[in-house]
Amino acid sequence: MDQLSIVSDTVDNAKGIGRQLAGFFEPRLFPRHNLPRVKPDRYTVVDIDLDDTSHLADLRCWLNLRPKGGKAIFAVEHGVRRQVAQAYAIGATDLVHRPIDGKSLLTAFWGDFKSLAGEPLSLANGEAVASAVVALQDIFSSACLGAPLDQTAINVAGESIVAYMQTEGLASWIDAVRKHHSQTYQHCLLVTGIAVGFGRQIGLSNPDQRQLSFAGLLHDIGKARIPVALLEKPGPLDRDEIRVMNQHPLFGLDALETLNGLATEMTEAVVHHHEYLDGSGYPHGLQGSEISDLVRMLTIADIFGALIERRSYRAPLSGEAAYRLLLDMGPKLDKDLVREFRAVSRLTVKAI
Repeated sequence: MDQLSIVSDTVDNAKGIGRQLAGFFEPRLFPRHNLPRVKPDRYTVVDIDLDDTSHLADLRCWLNLRPKGGKAIFAVEHGVRRQVAQAYAIGATDLVHRPIDGKSLLTAFWGDFKSLAGEPLSLANGEAVASAVVALQDIFSSACLGAPLDQTAINVAGESIVAYMQTEGLASWIDAVRKHHSQTYQHCLLVTGIAVGFGRQIGLSNPDQRQLSFAGLLHDIGKARIPVALLEKPGPLDRDEIRVMNQHPLFGLDALETLNGLATEMTEAVVHHHEYLDGSGYPHGLQGSEISDLVRMLTIADIFGALIERRSYRAPLSGEAAYRLLLDMGPKLDKDLVREFRAVSRLTVKAI
Protein backbone atom coordinates (compact mmCIF):
# COMPACT_ATOMS: atom_id res chain seq x y z
CA MET A 1 0.00 0.00 0.00
CA ASP A 2 1.34 3.43 -0.97
CA GLN A 3 2.12 5.99 1.69
CA LEU A 4 0.30 9.32 1.57
CA SER A 5 1.62 12.61 2.94
CA ILE A 6 -1.11 14.80 4.44
CA VAL A 7 -0.21 18.41 5.27
CA SER A 8 -2.81 20.25 7.30
CA ASP A 9 -3.26 23.10 9.77
CA THR A 10 -4.69 20.70 12.35
CA VAL A 11 -4.18 17.08 13.28
CA ASP A 12 -7.94 16.49 13.32
CA ASN A 13 -8.32 17.65 9.71
CA ALA A 14 -5.40 15.46 8.64
CA LYS A 15 -6.87 12.43 10.40
CA GLY A 16 -10.22 13.07 8.73
CA ILE A 17 -8.60 12.97 5.29
CA GLY A 18 -6.71 9.83 6.26
CA ARG A 19 -9.95 8.10 7.30
CA GLN A 20 -11.57 8.88 3.95
CA LEU A 21 -8.68 7.20 2.15
CA ALA A 22 -8.41 4.22 4.49
CA GLY A 23 -7.69 1.04 2.57
CA PHE A 24 -6.03 2.93 -0.28
CA PHE A 25 -3.06 4.57 1.43
CA GLU A 26 -1.01 4.48 4.60
CA PRO A 27 -1.27 8.12 5.76
CA ARG A 28 1.55 10.18 7.24
CA LEU A 29 0.35 13.34 8.96
CA PHE A 30 2.46 16.52 8.86
CA PRO A 31 1.65 19.94 10.37
CA ARG A 32 2.46 22.61 7.80
CA HIS A 33 4.51 24.64 10.33
CA ASN A 34 6.78 21.68 11.07
CA LEU A 35 7.49 19.87 7.82
CA PRO A 36 9.74 16.81 8.12
CA ARG A 37 13.21 16.39 6.68
CA VAL A 38 12.04 13.31 4.80
CA LYS A 39 10.81 13.81 1.24
CA PRO A 40 7.11 13.90 0.36
CA ASP A 41 5.49 10.67 -0.73
CA ARG A 42 4.43 10.12 -4.33
CA TYR A 43 0.94 11.24 -3.28
CA THR A 44 0.40 14.31 -1.11
CA VAL A 45 -2.73 16.12 0.08
CA VAL A 46 -2.42 19.73 1.28
CA ASP A 47 -5.33 21.18 3.26
CA ILE A 48 -4.19 24.50 4.75
CA ASP A 49 -5.22 28.13 5.03
CA LEU A 50 -3.65 29.58 1.89
CA ASP A 51 -4.33 33.12 3.07
CA ASP A 52 -1.79 32.62 5.86
CA THR A 53 1.46 33.06 3.94
CA SER A 54 3.77 32.03 6.78
CA HIS A 55 5.65 28.82 5.97
CA LEU A 56 4.39 28.73 2.37
CA ALA A 57 7.93 29.14 1.04
CA ASP A 58 9.02 26.16 3.15
CA LEU A 59 6.11 24.14 1.81
CA ARG A 60 7.04 25.01 -1.78
CA CYS A 61 10.62 23.89 -1.24
CA TRP A 62 9.48 20.66 0.42
CA LEU A 63 7.05 19.80 -2.38
CA ASN A 64 9.85 20.29 -4.91
CA LEU A 65 11.46 17.19 -3.37
CA ARG A 66 8.56 14.88 -4.29
CA PRO A 67 9.31 11.94 -6.59
CA LYS A 68 9.14 12.29 -10.34
CA GLY A 69 5.50 12.20 -11.36
CA GLY A 70 4.38 12.73 -7.77
CA LYS A 71 0.97 14.30 -7.18
CA ALA A 72 0.24 17.19 -4.80
CA ILE A 73 -3.50 17.78 -4.43
CA PHE A 74 -4.52 21.07 -2.75
CA ALA A 75 -7.90 21.76 -1.15
CA VAL A 76 -9.38 25.16 -2.06
CA GLU A 77 -12.68 26.96 -1.59
CA HIS A 78 -14.95 26.80 -4.62
CA GLY A 79 -14.76 29.97 -6.73
CA VAL A 80 -11.89 31.63 -4.80
CA ARG A 81 -9.43 32.36 -7.61
CA ARG A 82 -6.61 33.66 -5.43
CA GLN A 83 -6.47 30.29 -3.64
CA VAL A 84 -6.25 28.50 -6.97
CA ALA A 85 -3.37 30.73 -8.09
CA GLN A 86 -1.63 30.37 -4.73
CA ALA A 87 -1.95 26.59 -4.75
CA TYR A 88 -0.42 26.20 -8.20
CA ALA A 89 2.35 28.67 -7.33
CA ILE A 90 3.30 26.51 -4.34
CA GLY A 91 3.36 23.28 -6.32
CA ALA A 92 -0.15 21.86 -6.71
CA THR A 93 -0.60 19.35 -9.52
CA ASP A 94 -4.39 19.34 -9.09
CA LEU A 95 -7.13 20.78 -6.88
CA VAL A 96 -10.20 19.58 -5.01
CA HIS A 97 -12.90 21.76 -3.52
CA ARG A 98 -13.85 21.82 0.12
CA PRO A 99 -15.48 20.01 1.76
CA ILE A 100 -13.00 17.29 0.81
CA ASP A 101 -14.36 13.89 -0.13
CA GLY A 102 -12.39 10.73 -0.76
CA LYS A 103 -13.76 10.07 -4.25
CA SER A 104 -12.62 13.47 -5.50
CA LEU A 105 -9.14 12.87 -4.09
CA LEU A 106 -8.86 9.42 -5.67
CA THR A 107 -9.99 10.77 -9.04
CA ALA A 108 -7.40 13.55 -8.76
CA PHE A 109 -4.67 11.03 -7.94
CA TRP A 110 -5.44 8.38 -10.51
CA GLY A 111 -7.57 10.08 -13.14
CA ASP A 112 -11.13 9.51 -14.30
CA PHE A 113 -11.28 5.93 -15.54
CA LYS A 114 -14.66 6.61 -17.14
CA SER A 115 -12.71 8.49 -19.81
CA LEU A 116 -11.06 5.25 -20.90
CA ALA A 117 -14.33 3.71 -22.05
CA GLY A 118 -14.92 6.27 -24.79
CA GLU A 119 -17.75 5.96 -27.28
CA PRO A 120 -19.27 2.52 -27.87
CA LEU A 121 -17.59 0.66 -30.70
CA SER A 122 -19.81 0.46 -33.75
CA LEU A 123 -19.17 -3.06 -35.00
CA ALA A 124 -21.08 -5.91 -36.52
CA ASN A 125 -21.57 -8.64 -33.93
CA GLY A 126 -20.22 -6.18 -31.37
CA GLU A 127 -22.43 -7.04 -28.40
CA ALA A 128 -19.69 -9.09 -26.74
CA VAL A 129 -17.19 -6.26 -27.17
CA ALA A 130 -19.63 -3.70 -25.79
CA SER A 131 -20.43 -5.95 -22.82
CA ALA A 132 -16.71 -6.43 -22.11
CA VAL A 133 -16.04 -2.68 -22.29
CA VAL A 134 -18.87 -2.00 -19.81
CA ALA A 135 -17.46 -4.67 -17.49
CA LEU A 136 -13.98 -3.18 -17.70
CA GLN A 137 -15.33 0.29 -16.96
CA ASP A 138 -17.01 -1.08 -13.84
CA ILE A 139 -13.84 -2.96 -12.81
CA PHE A 140 -11.58 0.08 -13.10
CA SER A 141 -14.00 2.66 -11.73
CA SER A 142 -14.97 0.47 -8.78
CA ALA A 143 -11.37 -0.41 -7.95
CA CYS A 144 -10.37 3.24 -8.15
CA LEU A 145 -13.08 4.32 -5.71
CA GLY A 146 -13.22 1.26 -3.47
CA ALA A 147 -16.73 0.35 -4.57
CA PRO A 148 -17.89 -3.29 -4.85
CA LEU A 149 -17.51 -4.94 -8.24
CA ASP A 150 -20.54 -6.07 -10.19
CA GLN A 151 -19.48 -9.70 -10.51
CA THR A 152 -22.70 -10.56 -12.33
CA ALA A 153 -21.90 -8.08 -15.11
CA ILE A 154 -18.37 -9.49 -15.39
CA ASN A 155 -19.77 -13.03 -15.65
CA VAL A 156 -22.21 -11.94 -18.36
CA ALA A 157 -19.38 -10.29 -20.28
CA GLY A 158 -17.26 -13.41 -19.90
CA GLU A 159 -20.02 -15.61 -21.24
CA SER A 160 -20.48 -13.24 -24.20
CA ILE A 161 -16.79 -13.46 -25.05
CA VAL A 162 -16.82 -17.26 -24.94
CA ALA A 163 -19.86 -17.29 -27.24
CA TYR A 164 -18.19 -14.81 -29.60
CA MET A 165 -15.12 -17.03 -29.88
CA GLN A 166 -17.29 -19.98 -30.83
CA THR A 167 -19.06 -18.13 -33.64
CA GLU A 168 -16.62 -15.46 -34.86
CA GLY A 169 -13.16 -16.66 -33.85
CA LEU A 170 -10.08 -15.06 -32.33
CA ALA A 171 -8.95 -13.09 -35.39
CA SER A 172 -12.30 -11.30 -35.52
CA TRP A 173 -12.08 -10.50 -31.79
CA ILE A 174 -8.59 -9.03 -32.17
CA ASP A 175 -9.66 -6.94 -35.15
CA ALA A 176 -12.65 -5.63 -33.17
CA VAL A 177 -10.93 -4.69 -29.92
CA ARG A 178 -7.99 -3.06 -31.69
CA LYS A 179 -10.41 -0.28 -32.61
CA HIS A 180 -10.66 0.78 -28.97
CA HIS A 181 -8.85 4.07 -28.32
CA SER A 182 -7.57 3.12 -24.85
CA GLN A 183 -4.31 1.18 -24.61
CA THR A 184 -5.39 -0.15 -21.23
CA TYR A 185 -8.76 -1.43 -22.38
CA GLN A 186 -7.34 -2.73 -25.67
CA HIS A 187 -4.77 -4.79 -23.76
CA CYS A 188 -7.30 -6.24 -21.31
CA LEU A 189 -9.68 -7.15 -24.13
CA LEU A 190 -6.90 -8.73 -26.20
CA VAL A 191 -5.63 -10.80 -23.28
CA THR A 192 -9.13 -11.97 -22.43
CA GLY A 193 -9.88 -13.08 -25.97
CA ILE A 194 -6.50 -14.76 -26.38
CA ALA A 195 -6.92 -16.60 -23.06
CA VAL A 196 -10.35 -17.89 -24.11
CA GLY A 197 -8.99 -18.88 -27.52
CA PHE A 198 -6.19 -20.74 -25.75
CA GLY A 199 -8.70 -22.57 -23.58
CA ARG A 200 -10.66 -23.61 -26.66
CA GLN A 201 -7.48 -24.83 -28.35
CA ILE A 202 -6.56 -27.20 -25.53
CA GLY A 203 -10.12 -28.45 -25.17
CA LEU A 204 -11.26 -26.78 -21.94
CA SER A 205 -14.95 -26.96 -21.11
CA ASN A 206 -17.20 -23.93 -21.45
CA PRO A 207 -17.19 -23.30 -17.66
CA ASP A 208 -13.38 -23.34 -17.69
CA GLN A 209 -13.32 -20.99 -20.67
CA ARG A 210 -15.64 -18.64 -18.77
CA GLN A 211 -13.26 -18.79 -15.83
CA LEU A 212 -10.40 -17.76 -18.13
CA SER A 213 -12.55 -14.95 -19.51
CA PHE A 214 -13.35 -13.68 -16.00
CA ALA A 215 -9.65 -13.86 -15.08
CA GLY A 216 -8.67 -11.97 -18.23
CA LEU A 217 -11.10 -9.14 -17.56
CA LEU A 218 -10.01 -8.90 -13.93
CA HIS A 219 -6.25 -9.52 -14.15
CA ASP A 220 -5.15 -5.87 -14.51
CA ILE A 221 -7.52 -4.42 -11.91
CA GLY A 222 -4.47 -3.06 -10.05
CA LYS A 223 -3.90 -0.61 -12.89
CA ALA A 224 -6.91 1.28 -11.53
CA ARG A 225 -4.52 2.65 -8.91
CA ILE A 226 -1.98 3.93 -11.42
CA PRO A 227 -2.55 7.39 -12.95
CA VAL A 228 -4.43 7.30 -16.25
CA ALA A 229 -1.81 9.57 -17.83
CA LEU A 230 0.83 6.92 -17.15
CA LEU A 231 -1.35 4.04 -18.35
CA GLU A 232 -2.12 5.85 -21.59
CA LYS A 233 1.31 7.41 -22.15
CA PRO A 234 1.90 7.64 -25.94
CA GLY A 235 5.44 6.32 -25.75
CA PRO A 236 7.73 3.88 -23.92
CA LEU A 237 7.89 4.11 -20.13
CA ASP A 238 11.09 5.26 -18.44
CA ARG A 239 12.71 3.40 -15.53
CA ASP A 240 10.76 5.21 -12.81
CA GLU A 241 7.48 4.75 -14.65
CA ILE A 242 8.18 1.03 -15.11
CA ARG A 243 8.81 0.74 -11.36
CA VAL A 244 5.41 2.30 -10.68
CA MET A 245 3.68 0.15 -13.32
CA ASN A 246 5.21 -3.03 -11.90
CA GLN A 247 3.35 -2.43 -8.65
CA HIS A 248 -0.02 -3.10 -10.28
CA PRO A 249 -0.29 -6.77 -9.18
CA LEU A 250 0.03 -5.72 -5.54
CA PHE A 251 -2.35 -2.81 -6.10
CA GLY A 252 -4.72 -5.40 -7.52
CA LEU A 253 -4.48 -7.46 -4.35
CA ASP A 254 -5.42 -4.36 -2.35
CA ALA A 255 -8.37 -3.71 -4.64
CA LEU A 256 -9.66 -7.28 -4.22
CA GLU A 257 -10.00 -6.78 -0.48
CA THR A 258 -13.37 -5.14 -1.18
CA LEU A 259 -14.72 -8.41 -2.62
CA ASN A 260 -16.27 -11.28 -0.72
CA GLY A 261 -16.26 -14.85 -1.94
CA LEU A 262 -13.90 -14.35 -4.88
CA ALA A 263 -12.37 -17.65 -5.99
CA THR A 264 -8.72 -18.18 -5.08
CA GLU A 265 -7.93 -18.73 -8.76
CA MET A 266 -9.05 -15.18 -9.55
CA THR A 267 -6.90 -13.68 -6.81
CA GLU A 268 -3.92 -15.64 -8.12
CA ALA A 269 -4.62 -14.41 -11.66
CA VAL A 270 -4.49 -10.81 -10.48
CA VAL A 271 -1.41 -11.10 -8.27
CA HIS A 272 0.69 -13.70 -10.11
CA HIS A 273 0.25 -13.08 -13.85
CA HIS A 274 3.77 -11.61 -14.07
CA GLU A 275 5.44 -14.51 -12.25
CA TYR A 276 7.76 -16.84 -14.21
CA LEU A 277 8.52 -20.50 -13.60
CA ASP A 278 12.24 -19.81 -13.09
CA GLY A 279 11.54 -17.34 -10.26
CA SER A 280 12.52 -14.22 -12.24
CA GLY A 281 9.05 -12.67 -12.27
CA TYR A 282 7.32 -10.30 -9.88
CA PRO A 283 6.00 -9.39 -7.35
CA HIS A 284 6.85 -12.48 -5.27
CA GLY A 285 9.42 -14.37 -7.37
CA LEU A 286 7.35 -17.57 -7.38
CA GLN A 287 8.74 -20.72 -8.97
CA GLY A 288 7.47 -23.87 -10.66
CA SER A 289 4.60 -25.54 -8.85
CA GLU A 290 3.83 -22.36 -6.91
CA ILE A 291 2.23 -21.01 -10.11
CA SER A 292 -1.16 -22.48 -11.07
CA ASP A 293 -2.08 -23.74 -14.54
CA LEU A 294 -4.62 -20.95 -15.01
CA VAL A 295 -1.97 -18.32 -14.21
CA ARG A 296 0.51 -20.01 -16.57
CA MET A 297 -2.01 -19.76 -19.39
CA LEU A 298 -2.92 -16.17 -18.53
CA THR A 299 0.76 -15.16 -18.44
CA ILE A 300 1.29 -16.49 -21.95
CA ALA A 301 -1.84 -14.68 -23.16
CA ASP A 302 -0.72 -11.49 -21.40
CA ILE A 303 2.73 -11.48 -23.02
CA PHE A 304 1.40 -12.39 -26.46
CA GLY A 305 -1.32 -9.75 -26.21
CA ALA A 306 1.22 -7.05 -25.36
CA LEU A 307 3.36 -8.04 -28.34
CA ILE A 308 0.54 -7.83 -30.90
CA GLU A 309 -1.04 -4.62 -29.55
CA ARG A 310 -1.18 -1.54 -31.71
CA ARG A 311 0.68 1.31 -30.04
CA SER A 312 1.20 4.86 -31.26
CA TYR A 313 4.98 4.43 -31.06
CA ARG A 314 5.36 0.95 -32.58
CA ALA A 315 3.66 -1.43 -34.97
CA PRO A 316 2.27 -4.73 -33.66
CA LEU A 317 4.30 -7.88 -34.11
CA SER A 318 2.90 -10.61 -36.31
CA GLY A 319 1.56 -13.68 -34.57
CA GLU A 320 4.57 -15.66 -35.81
CA ALA A 321 7.10 -13.11 -34.53
CA ALA A 322 5.32 -12.85 -31.18
CA TYR A 323 5.28 -16.62 -30.84
CA ARG A 324 9.04 -16.81 -31.50
CA LEU A 325 9.58 -14.43 -28.59
CA LEU A 326 7.52 -16.73 -26.37
CA LEU A 327 9.80 -19.59 -27.40
CA ASP A 328 12.86 -17.45 -26.63
CA MET A 329 11.67 -17.04 -23.04
CA GLY A 330 12.52 -20.70 -22.48
CA PRO A 331 12.31 -21.78 -18.81
CA LYS A 332 10.30 -18.72 -17.81
CA LEU A 333 7.14 -20.20 -19.34
CA ASP A 334 5.50 -23.62 -19.32
CA LYS A 335 7.04 -25.27 -22.40
CA ASP A 336 4.12 -27.64 -22.92
CA LEU A 337 1.61 -24.80 -22.86
CA VAL A 338 3.78 -22.69 -25.16
CA ARG A 339 3.86 -25.59 -27.62
CA GLU A 340 0.06 -25.82 -27.51
CA PHE A 341 -0.17 -22.05 -27.96
CA ARG A 342 1.42 -22.22 -31.42
CA ALA A 343 -1.95 -23.04 -32.97
CA VAL A 344 -3.51 -20.04 -31.17
CA SER A 345 -0.84 -17.70 -32.55
CA ARG A 346 -1.71 -18.86 -36.06
CA LEU A 347 -5.37 -17.98 -35.50
CA THR A 348 -4.40 -14.30 -35.25
CA VAL A 349 -2.93 -14.07 -38.74
CA LYS A 350 -6.01 -12.48 -40.34
CA ALA A 351 -6.11 -9.75 -37.73
CA ILE A 352 -2.40 -8.96 -37.92
